[in-house]
Amino acid sequence: MSVGCLCIHGYTGSPEEVQPLVDFLKNRTDWELANPTLPGHGEDLDLEGHYYQEWIATAELALLGLVERNDTVVLVGFSMGGMIAAYLAAKYDIERLVLLSAAGKYISISQMLKDIGEMVMDAWKGALGSNELFKRYKKKMKDTYLFSTIQFMKCVQFTRPYLGQVHCPVLIVQGELDGMVPRKAAEFLNEEIPAEDKELLFLKQSKHLICHGDDRDELCQKVLEFLG
Repeated sequence: MSVGCLCIHGYTGSPEEVQPLVDFLKNRTDWELANPTLPGHGEDLDLEGHYYQEWIATAELALLGLVERNDTVVLVGFSMGGMIAAYLAAKYDIERLVLLSAAGKYISISQMLKDIGEMVMDAWKGALGSNELFKRYKKKMKDTYLFSTIQFMKCVQFTRPYLGQVHCPVLIVQGELDGMVPRKAAEFLNEEIPAEDKELLFLKQSKHLICHGDDRDELCQKVLEFLG
């Protein structure tokens, strides 16, 4: 039986956000893996003029290709990609769904302040240029337009009602140190999704970029066990 696996990255991100998981699955399965770049996204952001409907349509077309070529299809979505994946799981006959740091609700002010505090400490030590979190935030603030931020909000608003129509088995994974989408978001997803087969996993050492966190080995193994 052939298996197709679609992985969807997050807002202002690129396939690289989920690439460690994609590589892990590629090395251990014979699945067809798709990890598309949403319009306007990628290493060089060009979000101006791109609508959320384009992001959803790109993921949906990739999914339809996998459905056509495989007996079974599974979905993995990170951050905003998690909300798009949930929407697709509600709309199509999907075998299993994995939601990573899915941006359904809430923003963690406290963790963001901790992250900023770490940046300030690095700045005091003269090491801010080597702070990876600072470099990522700086790039995103520079490249993100107000228009596209509104599109992100519209994407979440559009996809959120479909959580109640997801009935396939679901694995929800959340980093406890996530400064963008904190613990309450995963609990919200767990409450909203009516699927009987649900599992909620918190990773103690992971921030928002969960596939690149200190728990990534545990994460990858868990996803493989769940999808396999």
